[in-house]
Amino acid sequence: MSSLHPNQPAGDLPSAAFSPSSRAGEDAAAQPAAQLKAAQAGGLHAGAAQASGEPAAQAAAVQAARTGVAAGAQTAGEAEVPARYSRHVLFKPVGENGQRALGRARVAIVGLGALGTVLANHMVRAGVGFVRLIDRDFVEESNLQRQMLYDEEDARQAQPKASAAAAKLRLVNSLVGIEAHVADLNPLNAEELLTGVDLILDGTDNFSVRFLINDVSVKHGIPWLYGGAVASRGVSLAILPGETPCLRCLFGSAPAHGTADTCDTAGVIGPIIHMVASYQATEAMKILIGDMRHLNRRMQQWDLWYNHYTSVDVAGARKADCPACARHTFEYLNADIEGETIQTLCGRDSVQIHPVQAAEFSLEQWEQRLAPLGHVSRNKFLLRFRPSDEITLVLFPDGRVLVQGVTDPTAAKTLYSRYIGM
Repeated sequence: MSSLHPNQPAGDLPSAAFSPSSRAGEDAAAQPAAQLKAAQAGGLHAGAAQASGEPAAQAAAVQAARTGVAAGAQTAGEAEVPARYSRHVLFKPVGENGQRALGRARVAIVGLGALGTVLANHMVRAGVGFVRLIDRDFVEESNLQRQMLYDEEDARQAQPKASAAAAKLRLVNSLVGIEAHVADLNPLNAEELLTGVDLILDGTDNFSVRFLINDVSVKHGIPWLYGGAVASRGVSLAILPGETPCLRCLFGSAPAHGTADTCDTAGVIGPIIHMVASYQATEAMKILIGDMRHLNRRMQQWDLWYNHYTSVDVAGARKADCPACARHTFEYLNADIEGETIQTLCGRDSVQIHPVQAAEFSLEQWEQRLAPLGHVSRNKFLLRFRPSDEITLVLFPDGRVLVQGVTDPTAAKTLYSRYIGM
């Protein structure tokens, strides 16, 4: 989830803070920079690519869902819409044709934390034909206050969020194709994971990842929905390549590490998560059924605790020199991978180390190797090694390691070298 960016947005707009003193309903024409500044959100997460495919027993139903056809419910004309979507059909802006369009649609969701779990729940229950889930993290007890797809058993077993979410959602709607990737979205895999879909939904808490999503979106012409939440504040915006400002038009760069609030430093209440993600999901449905006339192209901001709501007109914010949508340089997509292998995870006292070249860890072998050196626990997705009460190393099968209990990359590299080897 997110933080509010303390830095001034790109451009020459004056800066101001998004605070409890803001007037409810204040229009962007009065204070555009203040609201843009408040809108930026960034944070953490980590992971490595390991896809879990769709169960074979679901294949026929999944294929039917992707084409908007219910298994065994086809007539001489249009396919019948399954009765489970009857309330959508009764809602005139969706109707039967809109529901069929949802059944043909393909969506990728990046981040299966608080926003992502709500987004995934809405997409699957709405009957979107194919949903790709991407997340690098695993479930912890502190997630359960707001990340609605997980339970205490998921936390006890340290289940990866993508696979745990997929398991829950397959029980919700067997007509939807669900593809789970326990993966760290990075320049090496971003185009593979984010293309072949009609829409990308942002459930991340990391601005570098959002800029990477933005690069793929602009390069491939795929719309995406930006969203963020922290404390009781939230923001959402639809980004349509070639039509609206892209994320880099609005915010030139990510906030410096440690300078912005995150859920781990400022906290977060569950209702703002549902507010933001449900708004994103509604705009997603409009895009997927082609109701662009009713799509809201303004940036929406809320502070539920202090009763503030702001709608910001960003139509004039497209930059003629934007690195992404004007110059097509795609700096985040073409980033130096060497520089991206070690990442400090803000608010988590953790550093992620990801090998440049993909490696395969045998968790069983590592358990045998590390057990004499400290406490080891393992499931099929990851291994946790505690050489001391203060330090934990979390190993993933692709070679990625989270070093928990440190924030200094040098210290993390030392621990990695000591126990894993560089």
